[in-house]
Amino acid sequence: MINFALMATTIFLVRHGETVDNARQIMQGQTPGELNERGREQALQVAQRLADEEIDAVVASDLRRAIQTAEIIAVPHHLPVVTTPLLRERDWGSFTGRFIPDLRGEVWPDDIETEDALLHRAQQFLQKMTATYEGKRVVAVGHGIINKAILAVYASCSMKEVQRMMNCEVRVLTTSSVAVAASAASTASDTVTTASAE
Repeated sequence: MINFALMATTIFLVRHGETVDNARQIMQGQTPGELNERGREQALQVAQRLADEEIDAVVASDLRRAIQTAEIIAVPHHLPVVTTPLLRERDWGSFTGRFIPDLRGEVWPDDIETEDALLHRAQQFLQKMTATYEGKRVVAVGHGIINKAILAVYASCSMKEVQRMMNCEVRVLTTSSVAVAASAASTASDTVTTASAE
């Protein structure tokens, strides 16, 4: 008999710490970003919180702000940080670098990554994690909108039903390749209409 509990992957999904541009309300998108002092302190608090957890791997978006956060979290576990572009933030196209309050009411340009593409990337991420780290416990540091997409795929719901993650918030997902495949089949796609400083 197969023990599916042993095959499950536990993901500690984390949003990166606060950045200089978060504080300035600048749309970062896929720009590197830089943690500010508060962001570094937030990451240290997560590192302390997870220090006694059994962690097998630390994965991060390949954007600087996520890598910085992951490196701090990885210290107590003496683990390297593995990066993946699947965890990158949404590509905000020509909205990138803009002051977020100025974007309210603007028509979205065609160069913004679509929600369907975002959800597909989230599904690919979960498939990769469950295949690569089957039965393992993994910290994954991403960004506000991609994390929301990951949680939507995980819960088989729309992104608008997922509560926004704050900087360095941690949510725990336990899943498997079988569960990810089933969830992906039923994930709804509802367009997100509000831009935020992720």
